[in-house]
Amino acid sequence: MGNSLQPPVYQSYDVVIIGGAAIGSSVAWFLASNPEFRGSILVVEKDPTYEYSSTAHTNSCMRQQFGTEINVRISQFAAEFVKNFRTFMDGDLRVPQPILQSYGYMYLADSERAAGALKSALEVQKACGAATRYMSAEEISKSYPFYNLDGIIGGNHNLVDEGYFDSNTIFDWWKRTAKEKGVHYLHNEVVDMTRNASADRIESVGLKTGETVSCGTIVNASGPRAARTARMAGINVPVEPRKRYTYIFAAENPLDRDLPLTIDPSGVHMRTDGTYYLAGCPPDDDPPVDYDDFSEDFSLWENKVWPVLAHRIPSFERIKLINSWVGHYAYNVFDQNAIVGPHTEISNFLFANGFSGHGLQQSPAVGRAISELLLYGEYRSLDLNPFSYARIAKGKPFVERAVI
Repeated sequence: MGNSLQPPVYQSYDVVIIGGAAIGSSVAWFLASNPEFRGSILVVEKDPTYEYSSTAHTNSCMRQQFGTEINVRISQFAAEFVKNFRTFMDGDLRVPQPILQSYGYMYLADSERAAGALKSALEVQKACGAATRYMSAEEISKSYPFYNLDGIIGGNHNLVDEGYFDSNTIFDWWKRTAKEKGVHYLHNEVVDMTRNASADRIESVGLKTGETVSCGTIVNASGPRAARTARMAGINVPVEPRKRYTYIFAAENPLDRDLPLTIDPSGVHMRTDGTYYLAGCPPDDDPPVDYDDFSEDFSLWENKVWPVLAHRIPSFERIKLINSWVGHYAYNVFDQNAIVGPHTEISNFLFANGFSGHGLQQSPAVGRAISELLLYGEYRSLDLNPFSYARIAKGKPFVERAVI
C-alpha cells in the first residue's frame, strides 16, 4: 500500500478532513455544496477501498425511536434526506433515488420497567411528530402472529420512516459529487500534527509520505480510529473499536409478511433483508479491540443468535446461515452518543466521532452541522451543542437510553 500513497496537490488547505467514509464525505459534500463556501477541502483517507470501514460494514438502519429529542430530530432529517436524495443532489438525473424500506422497528419489553422506559421514550417521539405507538402483547400478536411472545408484555412500533436504506448509494454520490465540486480526496495517512506556539490551534498535519500540509481547520472523521487521530493533537477522546456481528440467513419457512427490525430483550436484533433475513448482536464479552481485528467468534451464532431467533420466531428453527461479518462500532465509552463540534481548547480541531453504531443514519445531519460550523461558526439547522466535547471535559454524560 505504501507505494500507492499519493502526495497532496497543495501545501495548504482551508479544511482537512481525516477520514473519507460516510461521515467525512458527508461533511465534505455539504460544505462544498454550499455556494457561500469559497475555500479548499482535503479529505485524507488511508484506505480508499473502505474495505474495513464502519461504513462498509453497516446494516444501514434508520430509526426515530430514541429517548431524546435531538436524536429523534437527527433521524427525521436523515429520513427526509434519503427520501428526497436526488432533490438534495441538485436534481442531478444521474443520481438514483434510494428507497427507505419502512419495515419499522419493534422494541420488545419483557418487564414493567422496560415497558415504562418505552412509554417514556414514546412521549418524546410523539412530541417530535414520530408515528411510534405502544402495543400490548395481544396487539403485537394480531399484527405479527409469527412472534412467540412468552414473557413479552408489550413493545414500541413505528412503520413511518423507520427501517433500512441503501447507504452505499448515498455514500458513493457524496464522494463522487464532492470531487466534482473540487474536494481533493487523498490516499494517504495523517501521522502527526503541529500546534502553534500558544497550543490553541493546529497549524499543520504531517503525512505518511513525508509532506506537511498547513490547515485552517481539522475535522476528525476517522471512525473507530478517532482516539488515535485525536492523540496526534494531544487530545483524549473516549472512542474505541468494538466488534459487532451481522448474520444473513435464509428460512426454510419464510414469514408471510415483513419482519420489522425487532429488538429482542436478549440484545439480538433481526429483520427482513430482501429475500433473506438479517440478525445482529454484540458479543457477550465486549472489550475494545485492535483497529485491524475483524476476526469472528463463530460460536456466537450457534450459542446465542440462533437460539434467540428460534425462540422468538418459531419459523426460524429451520434456517441456513448465508453470510456473516464483523464490523466495528466507533464506540463512545463515555455515554454512547456522538461527539460533534470543536475541542474546548484547540479551537480549530472539530470532532465528528463516537456514533456508537448510529453513524450512517446520523451522517446527513452531522455533515450539515459541521459544514455550518466551518462556514458560519454556529449551527443554523439543528443545534448539536448537546453533543459537544465540553460535556466530556466536564464529566457530564448525555443520557440516551435507546442505544442498541
